[in-house]
Amino acid sequence: MHKPATPGGSTAPRQPWWRRAAIYQLYVRSFADGNGDGIGDLAGARAHLPYLADLGVDAIWFNPWYPSPMSDAGYDISDYRGIEPVFGTLADADALISEAHEYGIKIIIDVVPNHGSDQHPWFAEALAAGPGSAARDRFWFRPGRGPGGDLPPNEWQSIFGGPAWTRITEPDGSPGQWYLHLFAPEQPDFNWANASVRAEFEDVLRFWFGRGVDGIRIDSAALLSKDPNLPDVSPELPPGPDHPYSDRDEVHDIYRAWRAVADEYPGDRVLIGEIWLPDAARLARYVNPGELHTVFNFPYLSCPWDAPELRQVIDQTLALNAPAGAPAIWVLSNHDVDRIVSRYGRADTAFDLGRRPYFHSFPADFDLGARRARAAALLTMALPGSVYIYQGEELGLWEVEDIPDELRQDPIWQRTGGADPGRDGCRVPLPWSGTEAPFGFSPAGAANEPWLPQPKQWRDLTVEAESANAGSMLRLYRDALRLRRSEPALGDGPMTWLPSQDGVLAFARGAGVTCIANLSDGPIGFPPHAEVLLASAPLTNSLLPPDTTVWLRGLV
Repeated sequence: MHKPATPGGSTAPRQPWWRRAAIYQLYVRSFADGNGDGIGDLAGARAHLPYLADLGVDAIWFNPWYPSPMSDAGYDISDYRGIEPVFGTLADADALISEAHEYGIKIIIDVVPNHGSDQHPWFAEALAAGPGSAARDRFWFRPGRGPGGDLPPNEWQSIFGGPAWTRITEPDGSPGQWYLHLFAPEQPDFNWANASVRAEFEDVLRFWFGRGVDGIRIDSAALLSKDPNLPDVSPELPPGPDHPYSDRDEVHDIYRAWRAVADEYPGDRVLIGEIWLPDAARLARYVNPGELHTVFNFPYLSCPWDAPELRQVIDQTLALNAPAGAPAIWVLSNHDVDRIVSRYGRADTAFDLGRRPYFHSFPADFDLGARRARAAALLTMALPGSVYIYQGEELGLWEVEDIPDELRQDPIWQRTGGADPGRDGCRVPLPWSGTEAPFGFSPAGAANEPWLPQPKQWRDLTVEAESANAGSMLRLYRDALRLRRSEPALGDGPMTWLPSQDGVLAFARGAGVTCIANLSDGPIGFPPHAEVLLASAPLTNSLLPPDTTVWLRGLV
């Protein structure tokens, strides 16, 4: 394995920054509102760069910031080379990139290649051009089945619910072809067998790399290639070469070309895949030499708070990445899944996107969830590789499940008729200061309320309140990130499991740091040591309480 990166001017070989980075996911709409319209923007992000520098992150990943009709919170992009006017301007983005670099913070942006917006100029051109045109070949237009073509081309279902096909009206007013959208109807899928699609996105990468962006997070990265015959698919068919649209072998040609583009630029530009696959061996192919640098670790994110299951996922993750020499990515939450405090406070602490209504059927004990979330944060930050922190995770925010129906905006909620509560609950705007909403999210006297309502109980979870509380989640994250950056043993590098009792995870990071996480029901003793570096909860009588993690130095 690679030697751990060593801060402070060591003569050890320099490793790419992304191998051990702590990366903060910034969901622009909900981070900070700079102009008072109730929606987060780049001005708000720029104003809080000192906060992120003080937190101790190495990079910021921005969810899509491009012009968009916002049918799916910006993942329906109408211009891949611009900035959504609600968020700011291209000049604002340039300034943000420059200012972040002055703080030593890298910038990662989202690129959404599987689908665009139905307001994208290409799609408008395709609608006007008619069947058989070169413009329509950039998408998946097909005639319908049955009398008059009234049935969709196949039985594929949208990931957001409902059919994956929508019929258009032709320029002459007649009922026309159908187009494919694996997500919402406002998100037509691109045809990646078309050379102009490939060339366009390679140029998009160059546009942003040329503006100083340090990395690209690739949305829905396994879905780009489709079987041109568009066969029906059984729900039981796993992703892979026989699946008509998920994890087909052809997709790797696309990422080899993208890697060549990234390698044209200095500064260790990184490609990060969002890939949900159950087969670890198939997932590992994406980090083969000459393809993506890293892939998100969703099995870890979805794993219950259970020592044997977590150890199994950790071992599988490290084994998956080892042959390619790729670092692991560790993530507890993001903008698509329930917040970790709520998840860990339920009777079932696992998570599955397809079973969200089931998990929401359990009440959440926020105190228990927060205690486990603190322990999970230290466990996660001690693992080898890079770590992602979803905004608000460092404050201990919980999933907001009581958003009024009329205020919900997630298309999942709409397309399932409310059967699936969707993702709005993890996207509620952050609380920064004060004791009343909008808690400093918007400037004082702002005319508009935040785009989603904030719970009044978040008055105790503002950045201001937690900064003043030595025992807060925020202070724990700051301390952990500071140690993670300063300790050579942490971040990228080897780890060794240590003997432990049932319900306990214990491992050494080199010779410098030992991590012990107690997931059992009772307190445990821990080995003699020279120093307690950090603990997620107070230690009493040399015992490690349940749902607590400790970092130790110098076992004796």
